[in-house]
Formats: sequence, structure tokens, C-alpha cells
Amino acid sequence: MATYLVTGANRGIGYEYCRQLQARGETVIAVCRQASDELKQLGVQVQEGIDITSDASVAELRSRLGDQSIAVLINNAGILHRVTLEELDFDSIRQQFEVNALGPLRVTHALLPNLEAGSKVVMMTSRMGSIEDNTSGSSYGYRMSKVALSMAAKSLSHDLKPRGVAVAILHPGLVQTRMTNFTSSGITPEAAIKGLLARIDELTLENTGTFWHSNGEVLPW
Repeated sequence: MATYLVTGANRGIGYEYCRQLQARGETVIAVCRQASDELKQLGVQVQEGIDITSDASVAELRSRLGDQSIAVLINNAGILHRVTLEELDFDSIRQQFEVNALGPLRVTHALLPNLEAGSKVVMMTSRMGSIEDNTSGSSYGYRMSKVALSMAAKSLSHDLKPRGVAVAILHPGLVQTRMTNFTSSGITPEAAIKGLLARIDELTLENTGTFWHSNGEVLPW
């Protein structure tokens, strides 16, 4: 049994991470701003009232955890606002950078004392953050923030390797969640998390810093 901390745990992919991890007997710390009824009923440790865009709030999370060791830190919290060239919204773009890029880095930095040799850090990015794979444009804030997140994760993979901590950069696939308006073209959260957990289980210091699809495909930058 290992301890997994999941941000953005109240719904969607974050909730499904918690559900599957709890079902396989892991200790789960579910972090969110406001816990959903589903999450409260899951039987995991819930740390709510945490805003990953706030230094003070993340420091509060660190204080609550104390010396608790974290085997796997899953930075899942994120937002998507569709910003087109015709209707550029710079406030929205800034907000997406705060949540999608700076938030995960802030949480990881704050929780470094809770990570030990053998721990793992997961950054939930997106194929939409692949420069080479961008064939449709638009979605400026989301794409730009996910590129920034992936770069932060790649740097962390180098900086944390001497400490024995590996970093995975993961794309879940197109998943049927509220973020995607439950698209019929996507896969279920259950299928996505099954694949993502397989990637996390396979993560080592030898393959740290790799950008994976949940199905195991290595994605282009």
C-alpha cells in the first residue's frame, strides 16, 4: 500500500484516479477546492479548501500533511477555456496559466519535503500542448499553458532525478468528462485512468521525463 495525492480530485479524471486507487488498496489523499458528494462518499482522505493558484493555500496543504510521505503526487487539477483568435481573452489565458502551469509547479515545490527517493511526480498535461501535433490552432490559453506545464515537468525530471524522484508527463486521451462536454468521441474516465495508472506503475528513473499518451504511445513535443 502506497500513498497517492491527487489534485483536482472532486470530479472527472481526478475523481476516477481516487476511485481506482482506493479500489486497489492504496492510501489516497484527495485535494480539491470543494469536495463533491461522490468524493466524500469514497472513503479516502479529503483535503478541501485548497486553491493551487494561491501560495498561502498550498502552504496550508503542506502544513496539514506534516511529515506524511507521498509515494506518487498526481498534479491533475486543470481548466479549459476555449479562446479563439477572433475572441482573445487575455484574462482567461492568464487564468489557465495560473491553474494549468504554475499551480502544479507550486504544489510540487511545496511538497518536496514529502517526496522521498523512489517517489514519483505526475503532471497531467495534454496532447493539445504538443507543438508538433497542433494541426488545428485556436484554444490559445489551454495550448500555451499545457506547453508550459510540459516544459516545467521536463525540467523537474532533470532536477529531481538526483533525489531519486521520477516524473511522468501524461495525456489522458480524449475523455468523456465535463471539461469535454462528455463528448461521444472520447473514452470513458475508467478506461483513461486504467491506462494512466499503467504508465505511472511503469515510471522509473530511466524513463523519467517522457511524454506519454495513456495508451502507452510516446507523444511528440
